[in-house]
Amino acid sequence: MSPGPRSTVTAGIDIGTTSVKAVAVDEDGVVLARSRVPHEILVPGPELMEHDADRAWRRGPKRALAALGSFDVKAVGIAAMVPSMTAVDRRGRPLTPGLLYGDARGRSPGGTERVGSAGPEGSGEAVGFLRWTSVAAPDAAGYWHAQAVATKAFGGPPAVDFGVAFTSSPLYGPAGWDESICGSLGVDPARLPRVELPGAAVGRMGRDGPVLAAGAVDVWCEQLVAGASEAGDVHVICGTSLIVWAVVPKPVSAPGLWCVGSAKGGHIVGGASNAGGLFLDWASRLMGGSAGRKQSERSGQLDPANIPVWAPYPRGERTPYHDPRMRASLHGLNLTHGPAAVRRAAWEASGFVVRHHLELAGVKGKRLVLTGGGTKVPGWVQALADVTGLPAHVAADPEGAARGAAFLGRVAAGLEAGGEDAERWARTGRVVEPDPRWAFEADTRYAMFLEHSGRLGR
Repeated sequence: MSPGPRSTVTAGIDIGTTSVKAVAVDEDGVVLARSRVPHEILVPGPELMEHDADRAWRRGPKRALAALGSFDVKAVGIAAMVPSMTAVDRRGRPLTPGLLYGDARGRSPGGTERVGSAGPEGSGEAVGFLRWTSVAAPDAAGYWHAQAVATKAFGGPPAVDFGVAFTSSPLYGPAGWDESICGSLGVDPARLPRVELPGAAVGRMGRDGPVLAAGAVDVWCEQLVAGASEAGDVHVICGTSLIVWAVVPKPVSAPGLWCVGSAKGGHIVGGASNAGGLFLDWASRLMGGSAGRKQSERSGQLDPANIPVWAPYPRGERTPYHDPRMRASLHGLNLTHGPAAVRRAAWEASGFVVRHHLELAGVKGKRLVLTGGGTKVPGWVQALADVTGLPAHVAADPEGAARGAAFLGRVAAGLEAGGEDAERWARTGRVVEPDPRWAFEADTRYAMFLEHSGRLGR
């Protein structure tokens, strides 16, 4: 596809847990080209998770952008998961592994987490990451998030926006990078990334190349273009992590959940769970398959009353439990169960997590708005609808974070006043209704799920 004669094209890059995705997008939000550069999740220990930061954060984005082809791109926006950190040399090349959310090196020396209910910034992981990287590479030129590594790789400064910075709290606060915390770790705050407004232009790729926008949070970019903005909308990001955000008219205090300002104004309540693609792929590998397998997986071939129940926590859980020590377990197995039943159970467990988040928040959802690569897995989408009882409005294009980053590129290039108009890019590809045959039995299994996972807020 080629843009019209008057179209302006921007590119968005999403550095994810398993790959870098890139899209070239016209002014109407239509994806003209896309690319994907995979990278490994490295798990050197049960509570550790990292990237080869040079491959995933520096070289991967450059390869993904180049693979889009020869569009006249006006600006490039970059999104990535949070929190993350690596030490870099003076040229911005990573010296240490890229630490990822949930890694044990983000915890305090005593082994406890600083988890709060106000938002993801309450975890204090960035402080732990900085502690570890500064010891591992004390003479590093900088200690940067994935977004900053990428903006530097494209020729700009190591720059992130306020969203990325505030997820690093208490390392970052209203006065900027906290000098006392940095001092206690022997780190000059100048070695941390530059912080800008969302969509701020921070440089160009080359002398007359595309404008480069400050690095942003992937979830925030997803929200920009998802179209989940009305009270009762439940935005579910089906990625490596399962992200659940319910739109609420006013702030909500709920046990174990976060309530934050949304990308569209107003408030959202929910959080991030490990019961996403990371869990589903692992569960499927145990059975010698993949999470997306279609053969012999359709719910019509299974007995709705004869499905086991997963506690979906092979590497602990984030919201609502904030407990890295939780582990996965499978309950109610019998001799009639095969891979299809166990896989359906895994999909249902992901849906039970969504349902639990909504119950804890006291939110009566009206619809699910699904984005992310997992929307390509029909069984997962159907299970989310079945166990929540809500219609699932599936985004026409799953690359929400990359498209949102492309919109921020438009802001950086002066083509948009701000993110307020990004919702015009939201498009629903299909609507999946709950299957009533599964409703009653799913309710029974949900009670078992709560029993085996914990009854927080019940």
